[in-house]
Amino acid sequence: MSTHDPVTTIEEDSEHQPKWGMVIDLQKCVGCDSCTVACKAENRTPPGVSYNVVLEEEVGTFPNVRRMSIPRPCMQCDDPPCVLVCPANATYKGEDGVVVINKDRCIGCRYCITACPYGARSFDFGETYEDEMVGFNELQVNEWGTEFGERGGVWSPPVGQVRKCTFCAHRIPRGEEPACVETCIGDARYFGDLNDPNSVVTKFAADPRSFRLKEEAGTNPNVYYLR
Repeated sequence: MSTHDPVTTIEEDSEHQPKWGMVIDLQKCVGCDSCTVACKAENRTPPGVSYNVVLEEEVGTFPNVRRMSIPRPCMQCDDPPCVLVCPANATYKGEDGVVVINKDRCIGCRYCITACPYGARSFDFGETYEDEMVGFNELQVNEWGTEFGERGGVWSPPVGQVRKCTFCAHRIPRGEEPACVETCIGDARYFGDLNDPNSVVTKFAADPRSFRLKEEAGTNPNVYYLR
């Protein structure tokens, strides 16, 4: 575990309701895609589905041009449009600020995918890596915090349903950070409680360098970036 906010201390305080947030320092991000790989391994997402992608953008004016990497997890919005359009009330925002999907209610209509301005939701068409992915059939823990075996076997994957980043909600109760934060080789990601005025993420969110993606959409995302 990194030296970021001590997640375990938040969990031990039963009277404190955390609001999980993330800060990504774009000056530290090297575009290595280790967050993408870690997320896929942790959540065993199928082919073509990634909760954590790294977008690239060219900034500046020729000849002073450089390429900037912009990681994009789910923004865990305070006003998530995906929740508003769900006809089955399958997607909702938890008390800890994380937007999650109840797979027992999701009907796969994909309205939420269309509504999300960040492209942070994916549909599970049931594709698998089969034997191509080493360790794919080993017993692990999925994003709902339950053990599963082979995809399509003991574990019931959300085939025909929508999937998304949940800040690795199954790791937080164990005092662990999201997999993308833990494996970031540039130490560019910070995870913690936005309700704690002394947390690293709260201080960085108030930093003059801080900004959020598509703030004009009125979603009030809880993922902040540092220029």
